[in-house]
Amino acid sequence: MSATPRAPLKPLNEALQQLLASAQPLGTTESVPTMQADGRVLAVDVVSALHVPPQDNSAMDGYALRFEDAAADGAELPVSQRIPAGSTGTVLQPHTAARIFTGAPIPEGADAVLMQEDCTVLREATATEPAVVRLNRMPLPGQNIRRAGEDVARGDVVLARGQRLGPAELGLAASIGLDRLDVVRRPRVALFSTGDELVMPGEKAPQDMPPGAIYNSNRFFLHSLLRRLGCEVTDFGIVPDQRAATEAALQQAAQAHDLILTSGGVSVGEEDHIKPAVQALGTLDLWQIAIKPGKPFAHGRVDSAHFIGLPGNPVSSFVTFLVLVRPFLLKLQGINEVAMKTIAARADFEWPKADKRQEFLRVRRNANGGLDLFPNQSSGVLTSAVWGYGLVNNPPNVSIAYGDTVQYAAFTELLA
Repeated sequence: MSATPRAPLKPLNEALQQLLASAQPLGTTESVPTMQADGRVLAVDVVSALHVPPQDNSAMDGYALRFEDAAADGAELPVSQRIPAGSTGTVLQPHTAARIFTGAPIPEGADAVLMQEDCTVLREATATEPAVVRLNRMPLPGQNIRRAGEDVARGDVVLARGQRLGPAELGLAASIGLDRLDVVRRPRVALFSTGDELVMPGEKAPQDMPPGAIYNSNRFFLHSLLRRLGCEVTDFGIVPDQRAATEAALQQAAQAHDLILTSGGVSVGEEDHIKPAVQALGTLDLWQIAIKPGKPFAHGRVDSAHFIGLPGNPVSSFVTFLVLVRPFLLKLQGINEVAMKTIAARADFEWPKADKRQEFLRVRRNANGGLDLFPNQSSGVLTSAVWGYGLVNNPPNVSIAYGDTVQYAAFTELLA
């Protein structure tokens, strides 16, 4: 009796589309201080209740004046008032100038500011006489004046729902007076590794490691990646290679978590218990995709929690997280633009042997603006991800010749 033929590997684009279709945004929101909202995702549009700046103000330290009073270089004007930032001047009288500082409101009547470097003080003010300033350059109407609302107008949507907040976004929210923001709650992720060969750093010294044992590196970078994406992480540690232990860990992890993320145990060996355990407790919708590294990727559900199983090899786990888990978690938080961003770059290397699967090659930019290839692209060589600046996204059945244009995704973008 012949063995049942294996189903063909699912192409990456189809797998990603299926994965994202299952990622319904989390419905719960919370209000947090703006100062603590870095990395969070907005739950509602942010609308400005005021103009920024609130009134016309000076972009320079200098002299506010009427353009018609500066009809030629060398005009001399008495200084009628002094306007620091935070105070308001009086109406500017014709044929006078106002000493003004950056950010101070433009006095009524003024229509230009000449910076102080283009002026000469001919006489300092005394108890009886005003200062006099000579204009060494003719200003233009409106010069060095920041108009009310030129940054933000009242009623503008300045930050959109689903936008991930960074330093500039927090500053913009503060500029319209918001000390709190409504954000999507953090995804709750349960993380554990499987494998009797795994040892945690600190448990055994390198010289005391038993044969076949390895340190658990995946747990560290996955925890870091999850935190960078704004997740609350519960670390369930290392689960033994036993079916009962795997099912117990999955059942416990499914409680009060949005996602169960595992590393290892998703291949087809006799000691790989993740697949049958998930199928026994829930559903397995994705199993093995046409990607290299990272073929043994799985997605399903255990109770109400999503389940994602990553390969055990560290580079496979790292790459599949960036390519698949990252957009999934962003979609859970209500972000719509989740696709991996790539740019065209020149390959300063050869990759003559095309693979049937979509490949992600670890590369770095060189001084000539091209990409160099890490010499060992094995799925177990984590140094390739440390050495590299990013990934080349190479389609199936495509070889690369020196000088070819390839699609490059930078780690600075993927790890942001």
